[in-house]
Amino acid sequence: MAISKAVIGAVAGVLLIGVIGGAAVLYANPALLDKAATPEPPAKSELARFATGTIARLETPAALEAAPAYVFKTRDGVDTRLSDFRGKVVVVNLWAMWCAPCRTEMPTLAALAQHYDGQDVVVLPINVDATADAIADARSFIDVHEPLPMYSDPKFQLPFELPGKGKMPQTVLLDRQGRIRAHFSGEADWASPEAKALIDALLAEPA
Repeated sequence: MAISKAVIGAVAGVLLIGVIGGAAVLYANPALLDKAATPEPPAKSELARFATGTIARLETPAALEAAPAYVFKTRDGVDTRLSDFRGKVVVVNLWAMWCAPCRTEMPTLAALAQHYDGQDVVVLPINVDATADAIADARSFIDVHEPLPMYSDPKFQLPFELPGKGKMPQTVLLDRQGRIRAHFSGEADWASPEAKALIDALLAEPA
C-alpha cells in the first residue's frame, strides 16, 4: 500500500520533535545526563567511618570476598597462604625495596605490631622483590623493623590478586574469617589512632 509523502513527512516531524524534546530535557536537567554517564560508586561497609586522617582513602567494600588462595613464601621458603592466619585479624602489607613509600611506612607497621603484641592481630609484610640481591636487602631491612616477619612473593603476583591490582604499597585488612574488609593503596601511618580504631573494630567482631 502506497504511503503518501505527507504522511511520511508528518511521522518524521513527530520523531524529530521527540528527539529535540528529549535533548531539551537533558539540557534543562544536566543531572540526568550525569547520572546516566557516571556509574554508581560501590557500596561501603560500616567500617567506612574509620576512613579519616592518613587512611582517608581507605576502601571498605560492603560485598565481602575471601582472600585469594595464592601461595607465597616464609623466610625459610615454606609455602604459606593467607588462609593459614584465619582466626586472627590480619594486616597484609605488600612492599618492595624499590618502592620508597613502602620503606617509609614500614616503621609504622612495626609500631602497630608492637601495639597488638599478644593479641589476635598479625601484621604480615610480604616482600615482592624478584632478584636474590634485592631479597637479601629486604631481609636486612625488615630485620631492623622488629617484630615484623619476612615473607616474600618473588613472582610479584599477589599484588594483582588483591583489590589494589598491582598498586604499591598496598595494605589489605582481613577479618577473623579471612575476608577482605578494607584495603588501601599508598603510604599511610598504620600506627595512627584511626588505623588502631579500625583494627579494634575488627577485633571486636565475633569470630
